Amino acid sequence: MTDLRTTPEPTTAPSPEAEVVLVHRPGRWIDGWDAENTVFWESQGKKIASRNLKWSIFAEFLGFIVWQLWSIVVVFLPAAGFQLDTSQIFWLISMPSLAGATLRIPYTFMVPKFGGRNWTMISAALLLIPTIALAICVGNPETPFGVLLVVAALAGFGGGNFASSMSNITYFFPQREKGWALGLNAAGGNLGVSVAQFVVPIAVVMTAGATLNLPIAGWIWIPLILVAIFGAYRNMDNLSAAKADFAGSLAAVREPHMWLLALLYIGTFGSFIGFAGVFPKLIADQFPDFSTFQVGSASISLAFLGALVGSLSRPFGGRLADRFGGAKVTVTSFAAMAVGTLFVIATLPLGSFWLFLLAFMFLFIASGIGNGSTYRMIPTVFAARAGTANAHNTGGSVTVQRKTAAALGLISAVGAYGGFLIPQALGISKATNGDYTLGFLCFVASYIVMLTLTAVFYLRKGVGADGQRV
Repeated sequence: MTDLRTTPEPTTAPSPEAEVVLVHRPGRWIDGWDAENTVFWESQGKKIASRNLKWSIFAEFLGFIVWQLWSIVVVFLPAAGFQLDTSQIFWLISMPSLAGATLRIPYTFMVPKFGGRNWTMISAALLLIPTIALAICVGNPETPFGVLLVVAALAGFGGGNFASSMSNITYFFPQREKGWALGLNAAGGNLGVSVAQFVVPIAVVMTAGATLNLPIAGWIWIPLILVAIFGAYRNMDNLSAAKADFAGSLAAVREPHMWLLALLYIGTFGSFIGFAGVFPKLIADQFPDFSTFQVGSASISLAFLGALVGSLSRPFGGRLADRFGGAKVTVTSFAAMAVGTLFVIATLPLGSFWLFLLAFMFLFIASGIGNGSTYRMIPTVFAARAGTANAHNTGGSVTVQRKTAAALGLISAVGAYGGFLIPQALGISKATNGDYTLGFLCFVASYIVMLTLTAVFYLRKGVGADGQRV
């Protein structure tokens, strides 16, 4: 079998590419899109795709902000008068990820049904619900825990955005540039976690003086959400070619590699979003003196650095996968994550905040690179399974693209459950053993298992994706 990263020498002269004529219909619908046609891509397609990518990133960025607001808000709940135990705090951290992961499944089908532009407008508008609800409920310390939990679950609307956004963008770009485009789209969204954890501590303190103004954690995002809705309306497009139907999704579900890739994505993206969610709480528990820093009248939490470096490293994971192969980069990432987690465990008894922070920065970078490389493997594996001669440089059939688009959404949904599992595992470890060591050791074992699976199925010839390496 041919290595997927090797382009065979052409035996005949390539035929000239047919001219692509786009048809623009009312409602900003576009017919005839063919990103694999290089002449069309350079003359028209790239500009249109880039414009849609920019607004997709902005909408997804706000989605991640809303999705992870509770990860930083919970740190301030005790000071605001809420009486919650450790288990309840970890449930509030993990519930948005549970809801968001589940919502990613139906969100996968929304772009084909409504159009990428139209659904971006709708999904952005849905973000108003959790932000307003959060602003109302955290303003009253008498709010029952059950109500807080329901409102935290509503933040899952932000997590669902990822599946539809990534599925939409995959149709706009040619196969040879999907890794970079999907990496940028995802990284822009992931940055929302960092921004939420940076801005909220400043806002709740600076707007209230000696007290806390927790409701502002919800209110401040509403103007930006309205901008995202209007921006999508004015600048994005719907592609009629985006038709990931239920038959394609059922075919993706029946593909064993979809489930294997979903497991790997739990290890990479699930680790990123899970650690990003618990990082502020871990710092507050282990190093309360370093939970926030006063800079003038602003209160800054360094927890935002984890999500920041993890987000910025993600597109480089896609780029490295484009160049060296996704499996190699993913294996390396899992190895680095295992080492990074052991480094975190080693710092816990030392009581050094700066070593703890350094260890987590390494872990976040490794998970970010793994996010990009694992996600880049998805279209490559599906193209290989369909018998495409060179999955990196050809687009494959429309059927393969639809099946791949469905898989991208479904895998992102399964992977996001890591954002629920990691806080719960650490919460249980803390409740049963008094520290987080056992939870982290479980993560190390998981990374070793995932590293092994990646190497066996996607690095070895004769195994996995039609016997080809990816």
